[in-house]
Amino acid sequence: MKQPMGSGLEDRRKAASEAKLELLNKFKAAPDPEMLEKRAERAAVAAAREARRAENLRLKKEKAEREKIEAAERAKAEEEARAAALRLEADKAVADEAERKAERDRRYAARKARKR
Repeated sequence: MKQPMGSGLEDRRKAASEAKLELLNKFKAAPDPEMLEKRAERAAVAAAREARRAENLRLKKEKAEREKIEAAERAKAEEEARAAALRLEADKAVADEAERKAERDRRYAARKARKR
């Protein structure tokens, strides 16, 4: 059986290649308005996405900076509280010692008064 002309593998490949080139040239020559619209829409979406990403990054940096400052303030407040507690404890120890000395002196004076 004889095959008709143009039905060979090479002929089909050549026809497909030419069709692809024609389609490519068609889009290069005059882009479809719908395609241009979609491309602009995608560009707008990409720009909005980039703006959101930049805003989120800025917010994260601000939050990290605030947390760093707050941590430093908490550490400072804790240190001040510890220092105040130590001062209070030292003042109490001094007051207790003074009270013991006063009690000792009172007993000594009472003992001396009984001897006279």
